Amino acid sequence: MKHGGRNLVLIAVLTAIQGVPTTLLAQDYPGGPPKPAAREYLPLGDLLSAQRQGNSEPVTPDNRPLTGAQTATLGSPEIRHSYWVPGFQYGNFLLSSSLRNPTVDQWNSTSYFGANLSLLESGRHSQFNMNYSGGGFSATDSAVGHGYYQQVGIIQEFDWRRWHVSFVDQFAYLPQTQFGFAAGTNLSLPGIGTTLGTPSPGLQGSYLPTQSIYSALGPRYSHAFVTQIAYGISPRSSLILAGSYGLLRFKDSGNVDTSDAIFSAGYEYEVSRNNTLGVLVRFSGYHFAGQPQAIGDYAAQLAYGRKITGRIALQLFGGPEITQLRVPIGGSGQRISGAGAANLTVALTGRTNLSGNYIHGVSGGSGVLTGASSDQVEGSVGQQLSRPWRAGIHFGYSRNTSILPNNRPGAPHYDTWYAGANLERALGRDAHFSMAYTANMESSNQLIPSIGAPSTSFTQHQLTIEFGWHTRPLVIR
Repeated sequence: MKHGGRNLVLIAVLTAIQGVPTTLLAQDYPGGPPKPAAREYLPLGDLLSAQRQGNSEPVTPDNRPLTGAQTATLGSPEIRHSYWVPGFQYGNFLLSSSLRNPTVDQWNSTSYFGANLSLLESGRHSQFNMNYSGGGFSATDSAVGHGYYQQVGIIQEFDWRRWHVSFVDQFAYLPQTQFGFAAGTNLSLPGIGTTLGTPSPGLQGSYLPTQSIYSALGPRYSHAFVTQIAYGISPRSSLILAGSYGLLRFKDSGNVDTSDAIFSAGYEYEVSRNNTLGVLVRFSGYHFAGQPQAIGDYAAQLAYGRKITGRIALQLFGGPEITQLRVPIGGSGQRISGAGAANLTVALTGRTNLSGNYIHGVSGGSGVLTGASSDQVEGSVGQQLSRPWRAGIHFGYSRNTSILPNNRPGAPHYDTWYAGANLERALGRDAHFSMAYTANMESSNQLIPSIGAPSTSFTQHQLTIEFGWHTRPLVIR
């Protein structure tokens, strides 16, 4: 696990950066002067009381750039404090079968015990926030056994007039894929969740190592580190530069370890208060441990964004893509196609929220293929039934096809789905309980020997319960 040590060093470095005095950013992104930092803080107790009574609260607009590495949000609560909140979580998966042999019904369970933490440190020209969850797990399935899990999301931002610099780090070590992991519960994400959870990295799908094929088995860790620089050319236009390094590593043999390096440049223009147009060019390089193959992918995309604070956040991307292979396949080392993405979050009513994302383009192959042409869509709908009760549905689908020049038919492909529903109840101010059902499915035009009983498809049923508790916010200043 020498790479895991490197990840912990990166996290430690980012944590050290937050020693610079920092503030909850409530200013415009590059393209306009920053708003003055607030020095009169709303008491946390008053804000929490207002939230419990269902009253509206100040919302900071989301100012992430359209052509940057992160997805847009509806905004965030304007809590003008530096604080940290520790907590505890427990989760249990009851599975209809083992992924090692999903064609045989043999129920088993996996329990997760861990701690979580959300931290926000803010100052006049910067902000640091971190969400962390980690602990141990124990499974009745001997193929899974016992181990530990870790999930971390870190954002460090600096703002100086026209300049905005961001460092984003997202790391996870899990006994299974993140695609659909603990869907519908807080166990799926780092931190304490709720309105007190600090902003998550929210990285675009193209900057994250893909792992959307279930038959890539065993514990694995994924890591993506992004540096982004935004410069306001004028009050309406901005230039965005971003670079990232990512990796996907498996503890067990038989899977494909992947590394990627991504560089992008974007220009965007705010045509109105709520609408932005942009152009984006991006290079992605993929390497595979122990494999001679390497992939260089070039994409140019037009972009459109629409944001209305508290109501809608939309991003659309599309354009041509050229893929070059180090080792030619079928006598050809180049492939021309298209790439695109869409991210949408909508508050349909005061009680109903919808979110979804879609991405099409070249990916690392999810630990099974040495590069893939991928389509992936995920979404959720949440409904507040009453003050303590909330329900929702969640779903995801991906198709990964081995890269062959000129879209040659017959290429190996894998189709993966998850879908289900969830129900959550608040237990007072500081705790909650949730339960969810999820069906996990996979099919392929190839035999899947890694699952133990060679087959071309399988379905697994999963019941999840999760309990979380956290302290009151511990104010730093």
